[in-house]
Amino acid sequence: MKKEDKGKLIDSIGIELAKYPYIYLVDIAGLNSVDTAKLRRLCFRREVKLMTVKNTLLRKAMEKSSIDYSEIFSSLEGATSIMLSNVNNVPAKLIKDFRASSPKPIFKAAYVEEAFYLGDNNLDLLINIKSKKELIADIIAALESPVKNVIGALQSGGNTLSGVVKTLSER
Repeated sequence: MKKEDKGKLIDSIGIELAKYPYIYLVDIAGLNSVDTAKLRRLCFRREVKLMTVKNTLLRKAMEKSSIDYSEIFSSLEGATSIMLSNVNNVPAKLIKDFRASSPKPIFKAAYVEEAFYLGDNNLDLLINIKSKKELIADIIAALESPVKNVIGALQSGGNTLSGVVKTLSER
């Protein structure tokens, strides 16, 4: 590969890294073509971009980035694919779901919520990190509950009060 072609490839990887706030490094080497196609379709459905890259090109793209990715450079060994997402825990859930039927992909590292996670043992931790939408839903539910209780009490009290007034007016 020519040097200018490598430069263009590094730039295109850098552009993709800049588009997505959450980056997962995985190893999918050894998957057969059927399983690889299944994984790619699953990624597409869940809006996760899956790219297979050379470690040296990925490293150079990361070095050019405004974010310091040096902590995950140690994970750039062997076959590496990148999962890019706009939702923090979707790739982790996707990996776990896919591994129910296949031994791969193996989680290597991730950059999520301005922190680095290294090693497959952190996969469950990443799954449990709530996404922005999940946090908003939790806050709304917490705020909504007391309001519903107050409205319910007022409605039941209104029925009781109207019953007392009706009884008194009949006497």
